[in-house]
Amino acid sequence: MATEPTPQRVYRTACPNCGAPVEFRSAASAFAVCSFCRSTLVRDGDALRRIGESAELFDDHSPLQLGAAGKHQGVAFTLIGRLQIRYAEGSWNEWHALFDNQRSGWLSEDNGQYVIGFDAPLDGDAVPKLEDLHAGESRRVAGQVWSVASVVSAKLAAAQGELPFPPDLVHEYLVADLRNTRGEVGTLEQPIGQPPRWSIGRSVSLTDLVMTGLAEGSEKSLASRGVSCPNCGAAIEPKLETTQSIVCPQCKSVVDISKGVGADLAFFKQGNPGIDGGEPQIPLGSTGSLTLGAAVKPWQVVGYVERCELPEDADDERSYWREYLLYNRIEGFAFLVDAEDGWSWSRPITGVPQSVGEHVKLGDVQYRPLYSYTGIVTYVLGEFYWRLQRDERTRNTDYQGTGGNGSKRLNREQTANEVVWSGGETLDASVVANAFKLPQDRQAALQRDALPVSRSAGSGLLKGVIVFLVIVFIIIMLARCGGDDCDDVRRTFGASSTEYQQCARSGGSGGYRTGGGSFGGFSSGGGHK
Repeated sequence: MATEPTPQRVYRTACPNCGAPVEFRSAASAFAVCSFCRSTLVRDGDALRRIGESAELFDDHSPLQLGAAGKHQGVAFTLIGRLQIRYAEGSWNEWHALFDNQRSGWLSEDNGQYVIGFDAPLDGDAVPKLEDLHAGESRRVAGQVWSVASVVSAKLAAAQGELPFPPDLVHEYLVADLRNTRGEVGTLEQPIGQPPRWSIGRSVSLTDLVMTGLAEGSEKSLASRGVSCPNCGAAIEPKLETTQSIVCPQCKSVVDISKGVGADLAFFKQGNPGIDGGEPQIPLGSTGSLTLGAAVKPWQVVGYVERCELPEDADDERSYWREYLLYNRIEGFAFLVDAEDGWSWSRPITGVPQSVGEHVKLGDVQYRPLYSYTGIVTYVLGEFYWRLQRDERTRNTDYQGTGGNGSKRLNREQTANEVVWSGGETLDASVVANAFKLPQDRQAALQRDALPVSRSAGSGLLKGVIVFLVIVFIIIMLARCGGDDCDDVRRTFGASSTEYQQCARSGGSGGYRTGGGSFGGFSSGGGHK
């Protein structure tokens, strides 16, 4: 078990503003924020000098806190400082970690997960101008080739504890998020009036870090954050402090609360496709035990999204799929994807796959391209840790593992400002139903057009039978939708699904098309969020 490191020396004195004790554990730290009055202090010899005041920290879902300790690569560390950073789509935390060898590092949030990184020198190449970087391109930084994931304009919102540099709470600055095929994430920052800062990190889990001293609770009832819907006036109470967008429970408008309580709230109306109340197949708030690449963990459904593939021919029907945003206090966020060809789970990856012709390779697995398509959000429920953009389009490419890895999936999703790679595996509908303890009458509605791809090499005959049954199923469904009865569509996709609503609106005469969009992924904003 990790223990708190013993520093080589500790510097303690009183805050010159309020008299509260202030401690420096690292000899390299020249700045700190008083935990009592939030004064920003600089160490000047044996005295402290007040140079400003930090904004008040806002609570969030993170279980991390100052004083929490862990181990990374056999070296113990303690969290001694914290930065809270905001950008247009949301916010993220960066925790200053002091190792027992007096080395400083950063434990940062990255697309709902965690990365631990260290400052690195910018040697070997000219530093690119951040304003010239664009998502999706390759650039050489510090002697290595990186893929640009995002470039955002950010601002330090608040600071806490001991820091290696003075917190600038006034100016905005650019932050570029870069990733490589070694599973690393590089962060390039350009503070106003300072040289660029460069750090390199890798994905970690709090479980692997053997963390101790974590906050006891992370999901809070936030009555103080309650707001009124700007469309209908109904009360809205977010459950997670990191929530940036929330759906009004009464009129189903999507409300942007990223600017905080008291600000002018932006919203957009959306049609409620749910004749039976708009509920997804797995109710919001449900908790299910799933193995998403690691040990079995409890995952709670906090958000629901329906998306569709935009057909190249305007006369073609749209193909829809559904995504459930899952949350676990230690693991962060994940997605459960319900598409026409089956169920799967997905989580953002830290690095980027290696290109091998038309294929890509991640780790020891090679993937072949399945579909490329343009996706768009059509309906949402619940809470989200990024700000939803109305009708924002994404360009997606799905990949399937080759050889004996047919159940593995990758997805590349690109918006105008960001590229996100996600990885996961297919799931059988029965696994989903059992995990969330759905009643028997609901389980049949979870079955989709195809089962997850079999790992068995001798499954060719079975696959042929499945394909035949899928074709028969589609013909029957289309024929029945051509009449006046959409009950089969409702039983298959649920009363809240767009497929059922499309059939109902057309009086039972409208069909739906099966196609791409088989493995979604959601852009959560660039950088360490």
